[in-house]
Amino acid sequence: MSVQEFDYADLGLTAGLEIHQQLDTATKLFCQCPTETNRDPEAASHTFTRYLHPTKSELGELDDAALEESIIDREFKYLSYDTTCLVEADEEPPHRLDTEAQHVALQIASLLDMDPVDQAHVMRKLVIDGSNTSGFQRSSLIAHGGSIETSEGPVRIEDLMLEEESAQRIEEDAGVVTFSLDRLGVPLVEIGTGPDISTPAQAKEAAERIGMLLRSTGAVKRGLGTIRQDVNVSIAEGARVEIKGVQALDQIDEIVTQEVRRQVALVRISKRLSERGATVGDVTDVSSVFADTDSSVIESALSDGGRVLALPLLGFDGLLGRELQDDRRLGTEFSDHAKRYGAGGIFHSDELPAYGITNETVTAVHTELNADAFALVAATPDVAEQSISAVADRAHQACEGVPEETRRAHEDATTSYLRPLPGAARMYPETDVPPVTPDLSEIVEPELLTERAHRYETDLGLNEGLAEQVAFGRRMSLFEEAVAADIDPTFAAGLLESTLTELRRDSVPIENLSDEHLMSVMRAVESGKLAKEGVPTVLETIADTPTLSVEAAIEEAGLGGVSEAEVKAAVEDIVERNASQVEQEGMAAFSALMGEAMGALRGKADGEVVSTALRESIQQRMS
Repeated sequence: MSVQEFDYADLGLTAGLEIHQQLDTATKLFCQCPTETNRDPEAASHTFTRYLHPTKSELGELDDAALEESIIDREFKYLSYDTTCLVEADEEPPHRLDTEAQHVALQIASLLDMDPVDQAHVMRKLVIDGSNTSGFQRSSLIAHGGSIETSEGPVRIEDLMLEEESAQRIEEDAGVVTFSLDRLGVPLVEIGTGPDISTPAQAKEAAERIGMLLRSTGAVKRGLGTIRQDVNVSIAEGARVEIKGVQALDQIDEIVTQEVRRQVALVRISKRLSERGATVGDVTDVSSVFADTDSSVIESALSDGGRVLALPLLGFDGLLGRELQDDRRLGTEFSDHAKRYGAGGIFHSDELPAYGITNETVTAVHTELNADAFALVAATPDVAEQSISAVADRAHQACEGVPEETRRAHEDATTSYLRPLPGAARMYPETDVPPVTPDLSEIVEPELLTERAHRYETDLGLNEGLAEQVAFGRRMSLFEEAVAADIDPTFAAGLLESTLTELRRDSVPIENLSDEHLMSVMRAVESGKLAKEGVPTVLETIADTPTLSVEAAIEEAGLGGVSEAEVKAAVEDIVERNASQVEQEGMAAFSALMGEAMGALRGKADGEVVSTALRESIQQRMS
């Protein structure tokens, strides 16, 4: 069955979303540090190291995801800055829940038709992958019981959590994972939908609707990494799988489609394995078979004192190479699990002979194991044992069907194994932060971006496309400020959306342009100091040298405004030099002469002024 042929109703597709959105507040959730991120790691003022271990819940249980994470021996290094404090380092208790973040979260809850809780209690969520120095993330339920509408029916909103953002992962090298603390503690809302989504298109539509409501507050961060979507997907014969870290909204429908494809393939494989009576054998050391191997990977492992361990997979022949997603196979799934414990991957019989492993060696392994299929791991003894054991566990799961798990999203919409699904054992109360009673007295629903776009179109005269661009754009607040300053709405919208986009495509560093720069340029045009045609040149000049004032940039670009008399004189000179063309073509010569006139004035005069002067000059010549 191709992707296009899926009958999602027949397959019993069920999906839900978890939307994680950073809030644009002045300070972090549990301290007074600023929320600006993207600091240069070289600017770190201090570093420290931690080792994290799982703890039991109040009922004495260990979370499976945390337990698996703890098996991997890693050191965590943290970069702190002059903008971070002891709270991020877990050397000082957290402060009270930030009031501004609570207000924004309640505003979002109102937009989602949710019921706020009577009292918000902060909980600890066990996380020992290094992304939190404390070994847990603080989270508080703010509201529950809302809904949104989609073209395929309503989607329930089950809960809205107010959480602290995790630390930013910088790199991993030789078992040391480095994190930056500038992002840790930034307020984050997590919005969880009910399992009401039944098609990939509906998943995308629901995410778009929630995203629009979030941006309507004007109090959420924008840009790469500030919003992430987790997608929960299952089919009737499959299992719930959580796909983490979908950053591109346009990718959600393809992510769901690819996961359906994977689960369908895994169900078929499990049925085929059942028909064959497939079993997973005992791990066997086959290092001696590879004593004279031509495989550089295996030879390197053996020369370093490693071993080659083989897992007999009886009845798996031809299925290890079965494609599950684009360029990902069942053998790839097994390899994902091996890599979790330090192995570079696995070799499996469906892909051999290859990689320096000869046909004779493959036959020898088959004989040694007495199995039609097998997987190999070559690594140091400890890594090899842990890795091949993980492959064995995954092979058993393949016989049963689709395992419940958490997976990582990739840019091509495929996914890879991340860890087991977390359970209730990872949550327990936070005793350092007192509960708060939400204050609903000043919560006012903001104007929706869709309503704002309609207002720009009807009240300000923008065309539909431009109105939507501005309303949904990152500079909407600046546009409102410009309109309030009596700057022409169409000119302001065009500068903020079209002109800046064109400059970015031309590799102009527009990130150097502040709101103050842009407002000053717009005011210069309105006052007649700068022609509209000179705006791109002036903006490029300022972007290259942000310390320049607009006046200095205009002068440096040679775009000081010219008087109407100077425009008229320049136009008359052009008409005089092209007198024969004007006499022959009349007003039809306008287009060619207009281009020459604008080139001669080089952005110093407004196009409408030049156009009027040129028409008058041509008419005088014709009379």
